[in-house]
Amino acid sequence: MGRKEEREKKIQFLEKVTDGVMWWIGSIPSLIVHSIVFATAFLLPVFGIVSVDKMLLVLTTVLSLEAIYLAIFIQMSVNRSQEHIEDIREDIEEIQDDIEEISEDIEEISEDIDDIQEDIEDIAEEEDDEDHNERAKNVMLKSNVSSNKNDIKALREMIANLQQQLEDLKSEDEATTDENTPEN
Repeated sequence: MGRKEEREKKIQFLEKVTDGVMWWIGSIPSLIVHSIVFATAFLLPVFGIVSVDKMLLVLTTVLSLEAIYLAIFIQMSVNRSQEHIEDIREDIEEIQDDIEEISEDIEEISEDIDDIQEDIEDIAEEEDDEDHNERAKNVMLKSNVSSNKNDIKALREMIANLQQQLEDLKSEDEATTDENTPEN
């Protein structure tokens, strides 16, 4: 065991003793013992066992020593409490730093969610636009098909008319050629 470990054990032992004394001083048994000691001290001169001056001298000395030790124990307890308070304060500061970091992360995540939401809305609008564009194309194609069908029908009629006219012209030409050709 090293010197540090030995010293730590001694300090821990002294801390336990002071904690025990401080607990006992602030307890009901301590109040009872002190009351009995004081009553006995004041009864000794009444029964003529000791003189009043001697009793007061001893009692004052004992109470002064007790007060000195109590002050030391109280200061030790306050110092330990201060150390614990500082440790707790450091822990609180670390927790606050962690909370700030988490808060920043949450803000970033919130911004990312907003960006994602905007992207989703843009995609939905594009899909709507694409749907509208697709529908418009389909309508245009259908109208073009109808128009083309009508145009084709009109062209067929024109072709049929032209074919009819060609046949009529051929017939007329043959008739004219037959008329102009000498008969054999």
